[in-house]
Amino acid sequence: MKVVLAYSGGLDTSVILAWLREERGAEVIAYTADVGQGAEAGEAKEKAMATGAVDAVVEDLTERFVTGAVFPALRAGAVYEGQYLLGTSLARPIISEGLVRTALAFDADAISHGATGKGNDQVRFELSVAALAPQLRVIAPWREWDLDGRTALMEYARERGIPVPVTKQDPYSMDANLFHISYEGGILEDPWEAPPPKMFRLTVDPTDAPDQPEEVVIGFEHGNPVTIGGRELGPVELLAEANQIAGRHGVGRVDLVENRFVGIKSRGVYETPGGTILHLAHRAVESLTLDREVLHIRDGLIPRYAQIVYNGFWFSPERIALQALVDEIQQSVSGEARLVLYKGGAMVTGRRSPNSLYDADSATFEADQVYRQADAEGFISLNALRIRGFGSGEAG
Repeated sequence: MKVVLAYSGGLDTSVILAWLREERGAEVIAYTADVGQGAEAGEAKEKAMATGAVDAVVEDLTERFVTGAVFPALRAGAVYEGQYLLGTSLARPIISEGLVRTALAFDADAISHGATGKGNDQVRFELSVAALAPQLRVIAPWREWDLDGRTALMEYARERGIPVPVTKQDPYSMDANLFHISYEGGILEDPWEAPPPKMFRLTVDPTDAPDQPEEVVIGFEHGNPVTIGGRELGPVELLAEANQIAGRHGVGRVDLVENRFVGIKSRGVYETPGGTILHLAHRAVESLTLDREVLHIRDGLIPRYAQIVYNGFWFSPERIALQALVDEIQQSVSGEARLVLYKGGAMVTGRRSPNSLYDADSATFEADQVYRQADAEGFISLNALRIRGFGSGEAG
C-alpha cells in the first residue's frame, strides 16, 4: 500500500510516518507543502527520509496560498467569531490540493494526516480530498491508534530515535505559515494561564515595541492589496513586508476560546501581524467605495463565509457561490488607507479612493446647497408609522 502523508517534520507526523510503516506496512511518501512556515519546510525532506519514507516531496505553495486563499478571504472580510483571521483554516485546502496532486502522481492508495479526532483539521483535509479525489482513502492515525496524547507520542519517538522539536517542558503545539502562527495545547489548555512571553515569533511584546508610532499606507485594487509604503509588490512579498512592519510594533496577537466544528471549545493563541493591518486597511477603503446596502449585505455574510471556511468546506458550492458574490462586490474597492501602528495597536487615520462615494458637500456640518435638513422630518415620520402603537408607551 502506498500512502502520501501530510508531513511537517513535527512530533505528530514524525510518529505517524513510523507508525504507518510498522503497523500498516505502508510505503510512505512524505509530502510537505511550503506555505511560508520557514526553515522547517526545507528540512522536512531530509527528516522524512531519515524516518523511513520511501520518497519525500517538498512543494512551494506560498504564492498559491496567498493568491488562492488568503486574498480571497481578505476580500470577503472573513473573521471567525469576531477575532480569528483563519490562518490555519485557509492553508488546509491549499495543502490538500498538493496532497491529492502528489497521491495521483505516485499512484497512491491513500493519504494520511496528523490531525486529531478532536480537531478541525481532520475535517478540512478530508472534505477537501472528498471534493478533489473521492477515490482516495484517508488514514487518520489519531482516530485509530492507542497512543492517547502527546506525552505518549514523545515516548514513542524517543524509543525509535526520532528527533522532534517538542519537549515535556514546552509542550504546546504550533502551526505556522506566511499568514500567521497558531499555538494551542499544553500549558495553553488552561484558558486563565497567560501565554509564555517567549512563545511568540512574529510579533514583539507590545511593551517592547518602538516608542515612536509608525505610519503605513496600503493600496488596493479590486479588493486585493497591491502596494505598501508606496511600493508595488507581488502578493507574497507584500504579505511578508506587512508581517515585518506590523510585527515590530506587536500588532496582530489574538488570544481566544473558539468553538470547534466538532463541538469542543478550544483555546487558541494567534499571531497575524500582516493580516491584521491588511484587514483594517481593506475595511477602510471599503467604507469609501461600497454602497451602504451592498456593504451591509456583505457584512451579513461574513459570519457565514468564515464559518464555512473554518469548518473545512472550502471546495463546497456554497463557499464558491459566496466568493463569486464577494468578488463582484470588490470590483470598486480600489484606493489607499493610512494606518498608525503603536504598541500593539493599529488605527486607521485616513483613506482615499478614485471610486469614493463620500460626498463632502452632503456630509458637512456647515451650510450647504445639497441637503435640505427639513426633509428629514418627513423621512422620520414615515419610518415612525409602524413604531407608533407598537410599544407600551412607557419610558424609563
